[in-house]
Amino acid sequence: MSPARRYRIHHVTRYSYDQQMEACYNRAVLRPRATAHQQVVSATVTLSPEPELVSEHLDYFGNHSLYLETRTAATELEVVAEHVVVVDRPRPVAADLNSWTVAQAVAWAREQADPLELVDFGLPSPLVEITGEVRRFAGTAFGPETALGDALTGLLATIGAELRYAQGSTSVKTTLSQLLELRQGVCQDFAHLAAGCLRSAGLPTRYVSGYLETIPAPGAVKLRGADATHAWVSVLTPQGWVDLDPTNDQFVGSAHIVTAWGRDFSDVSPLRGVVLTEAAESALHVAVDVESEVTD
Repeated sequence: MSPARRYRIHHVTRYSYDQQMEACYNRAVLRPRATAHQQVVSATVTLSPEPELVSEHLDYFGNHSLYLETRTAATELEVVAEHVVVVDRPRPVAADLNSWTVAQAVAWAREQADPLELVDFGLPSPLVEITGEVRRFAGTAFGPETALGDALTGLLATIGAELRYAQGSTSVKTTLSQLLELRQGVCQDFAHLAAGCLRSAGLPTRYVSGYLETIPAPGAVKLRGADATHAWVSVLTPQGWVDLDPTNDQFVGSAHIVTAWGRDFSDVSPLRGVVLTEAAESALHVAVDVESEVTD
């Protein structure tokens, strides 16, 4: 069982422009979710220049959506998110899920799951196409009669074996067809592929965004700003939602911090918006720090 952990998160996003921006209108999905296994102790998001308008609501999926509007002329826009959360999530055991086959788990979901969850997380979405290529890839990892726990571990292992992690090799618009041709990507690509495979089998699967602390090599000093945002998936099973991290070939425990979930990245982009400026060049800087300690 993963021990409970307390995390302090510092997440900075900074846009710089070669000419002044006149106004910007942004939607941020940066506040962590409160869940059965995650307590949000504090959560703040600040914008510089100071915004003229700030409003917050829960979006369709229950995520905290923050609207930030500023009309102050500036050449730099900075959004700083600072949170404290406590995570106490038992790591699932694959063998405990082997009481069901994939086909039995699909039948259970069709009979017992919320119909909206079946639609929201069971069908294709803008960045999760369920193509013949995706179905064939899933078929190399598991079939309908595979024990459910074995199917999930098999999918994680197959993604890890067939795809290489390579920063900068893809973009937020990369499709699954492009990914399967490239055979390399980053965490959001791995999560999209896992979601496509599981949905193609009939298992409702949501895309999860959040954080994962980076552990330095033995003897090395952890660099400031070296952590990063992360993405994984959560699949609906007869034992409830089970989170899987295909990037790291593991079931999710207390090391993962949930910010938001949706159908794919397009639902939970940390920051998006419109900037009014005549700037010809811009630069983006992102720095994330996740500090943790084991709680009593």
